[in-house]
Amino acid sequence: MVRSIPTVDFRLASSNEEDDKALFVKQVGDALKDIGFFALVNHGIPRSLIDETYRQCDAFFELDEATKRRYLRPEIAHQRGYTAFGVEHAKDNPAPDLKEFWQAGRVHPEQGPAPSYPANIWPTEHVQGFQPTAERLYAGMESLAERLLEACSTYLGQDTNWLSDMAREGNTIMRMIHYPPLGEDTPEGAVRSAAHEDINFITLLVTATADGLEVMDHDGTWISVQGDQDAIIVDSGDMLQNLTNGLFKSTTHRVVNPKEANTRRYSMPMFVHPRNEVDLTPHPHFVAMTGGTPQYPSINAGDYLHQRLKEIGLI
Repeated sequence: MVRSIPTVDFRLASSNEEDDKALFVKQVGDALKDIGFFALVNHGIPRSLIDETYRQCDAFFELDEATKRRYLRPEIAHQRGYTAFGVEHAKDNPAPDLKEFWQAGRVHPEQGPAPSYPANIWPTEHVQGFQPTAERLYAGMESLAERLLEACSTYLGQDTNWLSDMAREGNTIMRMIHYPPLGEDTPEGAVRSAAHEDINFITLLVTATADGLEVMDHDGTWISVQGDQDAIIVDSGDMLQNLTNGLFKSTTHRVVNPKEANTRRYSMPMFVHPRNEVDLTPHPHFVAMTGGTPQYPSINAGDYLHQRLKEIGLI
């Protein structure tokens, strides 16, 4: 029998009962150690804000192609602004993903030296409400991500802020993805998002507007993640897997093509990244817990990201 991904209730984290908080930590850690995915409910992100962000996304992606392409930024590996349909592909899969997307990150501070991550750009002359709405959602999602990283750190037996300190001022990105209806000219072998693993520490996926997400189980079967408008899907990525020597899993997942070709889909993942200089060498504590041999390379987060962006066609 095909199983479902676990569900974790965020209210446990905000409880006054220490047993509830401990249960939250255990459920988060157990899920990432086992399948690498869980559905987070009662997370506190207003549904109205998510819906408004989707409306702003729709307004942008309905613009003509020439207008959208004004916001292409290949010189920064498409890490901000617009990425056109068919540019990105999964690692080791040359067929293009059937999607276009917009990416935004943390707002640059008004004073002080420029951060290592790129500055945001916005289509303010074409979609005026896009920037303030997306920035509100980004702030709420980043705060939620910090709480989840604290739970992960505690589960791993480290200081509470161990992972969140690594992610502070990192190149965390919110990606707003549009999967258009499929055309008759769809390339052979192309799917909405081919099987892949995420690059980063953890990903928070705001509920998509249509089904299609599938997660690979240990035996190679696919778990279909049913749409739940009140849940955020959380998974651990390659960087966290590298750091924990595989104790936390970076699980293969994909977005399959719909049965009805005229179905469009939106989704909004937040990819939580550590700062570029963070060392992802497998930590000795987790090497000892996972057989005594490092299974992953010694590399910093910036080099890891650059390597993977080349592999998926963004560099």
